Formats: sequence, structure tokens, C-alpha cells
Amino acid sequence: MDAYRAEGWADFAVAVAGAGAALAGLLFVALSINLERILAGRRLPARAAHTLVLLATPLVVALVLLVPGQSERALGIELVAVGATTGLLLAALNHPGRRAPQQPLTWWLIAEALPAVALSGTTIVAGAGLLTTSLSGLYWLVAGIVVAFVGALLNAWVLLVEILR
Repeated sequence: MDAYRAEGWADFAVAVAGAGAALAGLLFVALSINLERILAGRRLPARAAHTLVLLATPLVVALVLLVPGQSERALGIELVAVGATTGLLLAALNHPGRRAPQQPLTWWLIAEALPAVALSGTTIVAGAGLLTTSLSGLYWLVAGIVVAFVGALLNAWVLLVEILR
């Protein structure tokens, strides 16, 4: 598989798109089960939106990877734009001042800050890698997407189970 050619990444993109869509659907089910409690919490609606972005961004990245016939330059620009937009959105939803007082800082860093930085940062680096044919290109997407999915699953667990404790 070539780090700088999108054609070799089609199977990966299909898997990510399917996983992202399925997990986002399950998140909506979890949110609907505890909707009143989530809406009653000061921080929980932003956490739910943050989790949805962690699942939707890999889906968007996968769909962009699957566009046939586009140049690597165009894909690089698209990935940088998606990564930058994701970073700004997640920063707005998840800045440290919005952390719940009862949430330990370590947990906030692991479940919210790390996935946000990893996803947006690796998407930008992958796009820049395509534009410059350096930085290991698309291989950065794997790490960012895995960390985003793990972070989203941790947050979904909190929104589904921990909220009831």
C-alpha cells in the first residue's frame, strides 16, 4: 500500500465509513435513552456533540478517500481542511474551562483532549504529507482514527451508563 496514493486505501476507507456510521447510529440510540439527563447537565450536551464529531470525522475522511479520480493534491487539501475544521470544532466543544468539576483532569485528557488533538492533528499531517510527499502520508490517518474511535467509545459509555450512577 502506498502512503501517497489514495487508490490503495479504498478497503480501509470502506471499513472506517462502515464503523463510523454504525457507531454514530449507536451513539444516537444511547443519547435517546438518556436524553433528559444529558440535556439537564451543563456539560453533557457538549460532550455528546464532541463524541458525535469524533465519530463523524472519520466517516467524512473515509468518504473523501473514496472519491474516484481525484488527485493526491486535491485529497491533501481536503484532508487539511477537514482536520482544521475538526480541530476548531472540537476545541470549541471541549476547552478545559468546560470540564465538569467532578471529572478528573486525567480522564478529561484521555477521553476528550487526546482524541480531539490526535484526530485533527493526524488528519492535517496526512493531508500535508500528500501535498509534500513526505511525513508518511496517509499512514497518519490510521492512528488518528483509532484514537478517535476509542475516545468516542469511552464517551459513549459515560453518556449511556455512567450518567445513571
